[in-house]
Amino acid sequence: MNNISVIGAGTMGNGIAHVFAMNDYKVHLIDLSEEVLQKAMASIDKNLSRMVAKEKITESKKQDTIANIVCVSSVEKGVKSADLIVEAATENVDLKLKIFKQMDEFAPDSCILATNTSSISITKIASVTNRPDKVIGMHFMNPVPIMKLIEVIRGFATSNEVCDTIMKLSKQIGKVPTEVNDYPGFIANRILMPMINEAIYSLYEHVAGVEEIDTVMKLGMAHPMGPLQLADFIGLDVCLSILNVLYDGFGNPKYAPCPLLVNMVTANKLGRKSGEGFYDYSAGGKDLIVSSKFSS
Repeated sequence: MNNISVIGAGTMGNGIAHVFAMNDYKVHLIDLSEEVLQKAMASIDKNLSRMVAKEKITESKKQDTIANIVCVSSVEKGVKSADLIVEAATENVDLKLKIFKQMDEFAPDSCILATNTSSISITKIASVTNRPDKVIGMHFMNPVPIMKLIEVIRGFATSNEVCDTIMKLSKQIGKVPTEVNDYPGFIANRILMPMINEAIYSLYEHVAGVEEIDTVMKLGMAHPMGPLQLADFIGLDVCLSILNVLYDGFGNPKYAPCPLLVNMVTANKLGRKSGEGFYDYSAGGKDLIVSSKFSS
């Protein structure tokens, strides 16, 4: 594989493009918004500069990485020579199905179609293509350049050859791939989201405050950040979406999202991305300040 296309230039998409480009793959970074593409390249440049400052890479390597990325605002143009496409659009099933129909139509017949979905069925996504054997999940973790794990998710029809190829490719870009099967939430979010939801319920039921809940999990369970801070980092809208997938997929009330989470998303209190969630990020997020909604 030489040519990688990444659809979606948001946080996950530009991180995926960064990692492939730094490992000498030619990358087409695709997004319909020119503004989003410009922001993506600025973010990649900033992250690479940080690596240069820490002497993890040279300035020459930074420039080579940037040169490996071409920004494109058309799916058709961006995937026409791809060996692998990684879709990293918003976690919305209808949007992903639409994109996969386009990927299937415009990509070479030999191209593998991957999705960075954190919860949506690979089998369902594959069903709208004419190559379900070549559809697979590559769930990268945020921030992509730093986190080592990739959940490699087989759909019902994913071939052994495609799975083996993606496992090997993941290792070649310095990641640790872990193969899982296609059930709601896979492994990472099937375990993580109920924990986050329970932390939100604990706050909702006045068992403890935001700082107290996060402190217990950080100091008592050796988590690098507490579940409420992590929820803010992921995006509360994303957490809600994943919990709904789990709840719909299993029909088990233990996955029902907490009413507090639902209300916060409705009020557009989404965490870091909106400037406020369980914590207030108006000062840039350098110091964690509990949101005024939960300060008393």
